[in-house]
Amino acid sequence: MVSQAVLIGLDWGSSSLRAMQIDARGQVLSERRSARGASTLQGGPASFMAALDELIADWAALPLPLPMLACGMVGSQHGWREVPYADCPADARALAAGALAVQWRGHALRLLPGLRCESAAGVPDVMRGEETQLLGALALAPELGARSCVVMPGTHSKWARVVGGRLLGFATHLTGELYALLRQHSVLARLMPSEDCTDPIAFAAGVRAARERGEEGLSHQLFAVRTLGLSGRLAGSALPDYLSGLLIGHELRAGLAARDADAPLALVGEPALCRRYATALALFDSAPPRLLPNTAAMGLWHLAQLLGGRPHGN
Repeated sequence: MVSQAVLIGLDWGSSSLRAMQIDARGQVLSERRSARGASTLQGGPASFMAALDELIADWAALPLPLPMLACGMVGSQHGWREVPYADCPADARALAAGALAVQWRGHALRLLPGLRCESAAGVPDVMRGEETQLLGALALAPELGARSCVVMPGTHSKWARVVGGRLLGFATHLTGELYALLRQHSVLARLMPSEDCTDPIAFAAGVRAARERGEEGLSHQLFAVRTLGLSGRLAGSALPDYLSGLLIGHELRAGLAARDADAPLALVGEPALCRRYATALALFDSAPPRLLPNTAAMGLWHLAQLLGGRPHGN
């Protein structure tokens, strides 16, 4: 028998919104998706309320109103309400303590803070939403809490250092966004097909170029995507995967060099993208990583237990 929903969770990023009914085990009973991400909305809180109205107005009328919790860019400067970042090192309790509440249809919707850290060079880094996925991953795979490097591939990939159940720090790589920009809006795009074609050989070649000749510099190797196409050494259909391999390879080159050598690796996120990263890691002779799906629902559920229905804020 399926458990009854105990929480409405929102994973509200820049480009999309995912609403979930979550049961007492942290499992998703039902979900709805919308393209009404935080960066697509204008007009302040009213536009965010309208986006929820469009997607889950009927959920607000459930016989037993459910607590509501949201992570992601909904709590950014351009979100529903800005929620200050929590500072690393941080654990689940630090994130729960920073939650702020807004009102929707007479219900308190708690918005979670993101996380902020500084590199050894004193450069700030931030995340919103990935910290909730990270907590979900630690709940699903507790062995990662002792010591691990958790990689969350995506538009802005995150490499997180976990020790003793706390996130000590992280590094962001603009890999996914760079791929989209170069694939669609650069001189490289002129030689590429309008639709991506899967070419694992070209992907592996791009990863190896980054691993074996990365000292040539990313910008130089990026221009080689064009010259390989112009010279006919790579077919146009192979160029997108070569570009992807090159960018992911440079990310892995930097991320693996910076991680603790004995820290097990885990990949968290969209399964197909995580498999692509796992393939690239194998080309770096890295041990197979632990693969976990999008764990935001489990993270939201875990944080909801800590909050206990008592949100902070107005």
